[in-house]
Amino acid sequence: MTNRYQVAGHVFEVTFPEGDSLTQEMSQYDPFQIADTDQQPVFSLQVVTDNPSTGEFVRELHQDDDGSEILAGRIDDRPCFDFLLCGKWQARLLTDDDYQKAVLYAAGDRLFGLNDALMVMFALSTANLQTLLMHASVVSYQGAAYLMLGKSGTGKSTHTRLWLQHIKGTELVNDDNPVVRIVDGEARVYGSPWSGKTPCYRNVDYPVGAFVQLSQAPLNEIRSIKGLEAYAALVPAVSGKRWDKHIADGLHDTENWVAGHVPMFRLRCLPNADAALTCMKAVKDPEEIYRNAFYNSMLND
Repeated sequence: MTNRYQVAGHVFEVTFPEGDSLTQEMSQYDPFQIADTDQQPVFSLQVVTDNPSTGEFVRELHQDDDGSEILAGRIDDRPCFDFLLCGKWQARLLTDDDYQKAVLYAAGDRLFGLNDALMVMFALSTANLQTLLMHASVVSYQGAAYLMLGKSGTGKSTHTRLWLQHIKGTELVNDDNPVVRIVDGEARVYGSPWSGKTPCYRNVDYPVGAFVQLSQAPLNEIRSIKGLEAYAALVPAVSGKRWDKHIADGLHDTENWVAGHVPMFRLRCLPNADAALTCMKAVKDPEEIYRNAFYNSMLND
């Protein structure tokens, strides 16, 4: 049994053992499921009941995000990823070097393992297709979308929630893993089936209005960033296998284009309504920043 999905315009397919109950747990994928299509999938994943690997696991990287762990490495000279939750092993993904064909053995929390496997495969298979799977919280407002960036615990979800509460017309697009893609010379952001702890699985897309890098502070202030500073703010929010040159080169080209063509800001803020309003005014009218800076300098003089 094979299901097909389309996220950010990219099609992928998942094949399950006949009668597998896992498909009944995948309601978050329903908005993205499609019928048969002539479009070539960017990757195909097969879910199996037996462990497809027998060789020694050679670790390359360990990533831990609030108890959700990924061990990346190789088995029998093939890329392999183990997924752990709260220190307990849940699933293993074994893929080819092109990240187009993969097998998933999930024996623990199977939906958790499948979600992580699909995110990994999506990020790697589209890295050279001007596509970025990101760690961000996104809201739409007046026809554009605004992505909040920052380390875990910075307050990205808190800040977008403040937009929703205090700025009429704001809607949540995705709260953890949106997709940014360059389409016809424009950066667009797409909802995805992956949204962290917030169930927001919307198959929508918007032009990117701005990226905003957040940090906690005892005041609310925002400034525009460009060039290398903008690039450095963007890169940590992008998922990818940086030690694979082919993947890294593809991500770099897209990140470099986005950093040079999309407005980017750095917001130091409190978790209050004024922070959301300060941010909204700046991203909608960047000249507001310079007017305020000039006004403040006049007062100080």
